[in-house]
Amino acid sequence: MEQPTSTDNTMLPDGQRNWLRPINWGLLFLAALATLLTFGSVPLVPPLLATVLRWVSLTGLAIAAYRRKSLTTWILFSMLIGAEIGHDFPAFALHLKVVSKIFLRLIKTIIAPLIFGTLVVGIAGHANLKQVGRMGWKAILYFEVVTTIALFIGLAAINISKAGVGINLPPGGGESDIEVPQPQTWEETILHIFPENIARAIFEGQILQIVVFSIIFAIGLALVQEQFRKPMLTWTEALTEVMFKFTNIVMYFAPFAVGAAIAYTVGHMGFGILVNLFKLLATLYVALIVFVLGVFLPVALIIKLPIRRFINAIAEPVTIAFATTSSEAALPQAMRAMEKIGIPRHIVAFVLPAGYSFNLDGSTLYLSLATIFVAQAAGIELSWGQQLLIVFTLMLTSKGMAGVPRASLVILMATAVSFGLPVEPIFIILGIDELMDMARTSVNLVGNCLASAVVGKWEGEADFTAPPEPELSV
Repeated sequence: MEQPTSTDNTMLPDGQRNWLRPINWGLLFLAALATLLTFGSVPLVPPLLATVLRWVSLTGLAIAAYRRKSLTTWILFSMLIGAEIGHDFPAFALHLKVVSKIFLRLIKTIIAPLIFGTLVVGIAGHANLKQVGRMGWKAILYFEVVTTIALFIGLAAINISKAGVGINLPPGGGESDIEVPQPQTWEETILHIFPENIARAIFEGQILQIVVFSIIFAIGLALVQEQFRKPMLTWTEALTEVMFKFTNIVMYFAPFAVGAAIAYTVGHMGFGILVNLFKLLATLYVALIVFVLGVFLPVALIIKLPIRRFINAIAEPVTIAFATTSSEAALPQAMRAMEKIGIPRHIVAFVLPAGYSFNLDGSTLYLSLATIFVAQAAGIELSWGQQLLIVFTLMLTSKGMAGVPRASLVILMATAVSFGLPVEPIFIILGIDELMDMARTSVNLVGNCLASAVVGKWEGEADFTAPPEPELSV
């Protein structure tokens, strides 16, 4: 499966492209404006006209996306067409969730062998066990500092906006199919890191347990004689290359899966859900933007990471994470993206999977914000000491979250139970959790990609001047 030599295989001459672009943008602007004017008790624009304008603009974008033949472009377009299908045909859109589930299942089959192969080759292939220890403590130190900052930003944001104040809870609470978990002790959290059965860990998608098994296996392989180490290294290296090709094949299905996921979300909740609990949504999104600009950007500048190239490299995996609300779905592409900008494979294979349990910046920020929101909605006044105790508790409990949809809700409910807070306000959050999950999952992925660059730079092995590889085409 050959890679294209150019990321822009456009079929049109430059002159024609120049006049097509303003037409597409103009149609998109008119469609958006007409849609906004349909809201309200007395629509200023007939809804049918707005619908026609949206489909005409989407047709123009479809032609442009087809001619560009870029996977990232197709994924972005699929989000738009998916949102339109979800809005216009909600009953049909509800049945499209199976398409995104197929994609997630295929991606999950890649995770375990890819992590195992890359870690074993990276550790046993270099036979430098001291570097593994160095990377471990450097990664953990960076993870802890950044996630702690995220927790305090979330705490500050919700105390400033007070999004939960004034909410009237329905009598008797809400209904949900989410089981309220028992709070975990710190012993159980630590024990959960280590696998008792590697097949079970793979089946349950326990990334951190797979990482621990792979590291110990790789150390054992590095200590055996060359006659035993060489054939196993050859096999794991071949496994890694095959899994990257497997990823390429699965990624051709990504635009359909992303479009289906967005269609289901909009069809299930509608655009109108943005009006409800807008204050909470705005609080989270603003807090995440502050975190990205106030933490990620300075870190990137300190390590002299080329910002534009970094953004271009992670655009595709972040888009997938945003649409599917699953960090796992974007892991293979994220690993490839970080290799492209000059991070060695053995560092990427170590830091990225470890970050899925220890460096979920967006989710930890959300947890501190949402926990205080629950207290505000229930009319419970928490002192600063109690809020700080909640933050320090989340510093431990949040480290066990998997990079899968809705995992943070389980931690949120466990935290509420631990501190005697009612769970009813969490059922209110459920209505917009998918929209919140999109943002926090995207920040999780960006944070882990940046972490691999930080550790690579810290190790003195990152080469940000390496020429970029061509993009996967559609």
